[in-house]
Amino acid sequence: MAEITAQMVKDLREATGAGPLDCKKALEQNAGDFQKSADFLREKGLAKAAKKLGSDRAMNEGLIESYLHFNKRIGVMVEVNCETDFVAATEAFQQFAKDLALHIANLAPAYVRREEIPQNVIDAERHMQLRILKEDPKNAKKPDDILEKIIEGRMDKFFEEIVLLEQPFLKDDSKTIAQLLQELVATVGERCDIRRFARFQLGATVESSDEA
Repeated sequence: MAEITAQMVKDLREATGAGPLDCKKALEQNAGDFQKSADFLREKGLAKAAKKLGSDRAMNEGLIESYLHFNKRIGVMVEVNCETDFVAATEAFQQFAKDLALHIANLAPAYVRREEIPQNVIDAERHMQLRILKEDPKNAKKPDDILEKIIEGRMDKFFEEIVLLEQPFLKDDSKTIAQLLQELVATVGERCDIRRFARFQLGATVESSDEA
């Protein structure tokens, strides 16, 4: 077994933000391999985050972040919640909120989560996709169950375009906003959530996710 030095633990702590005992255990379980240990800690943190995201603890703290485009034609306000004012004051939480506001300004989602979309909007999109498919001669002989699978795929794409949590992150499209939120929870160690946002564009209708 490779010798685990204090410097190795320190380096891993700085890279991952995990506690010293967790870092030492990760290094021991991965024979001192830095990258494998970092990946191990990240997976462990994300697993904990998934549990926290599913909990029912109250989130009465957080912040409202704003973004104003340089030409002052697009503006965003977004509310991000957490459980404690301590976490709300952390750099990780505040940077997440800033990135979120910038993302919303550029990708213009309409809803935070899929469940917020009115059923009539979903039905209208499904009917339109079905009509487009049936108007294509290539689909004339395809059974309804095949057409339904095609529509489901197109609906997933539709949701990805208008639902904030399902959009690829502006700064790193290898992850979605939902995954970014999960990483935040793993980093700060408590439940966080995106409650609502409003996006303003000069001359356009206000795009708001406010549930009230």
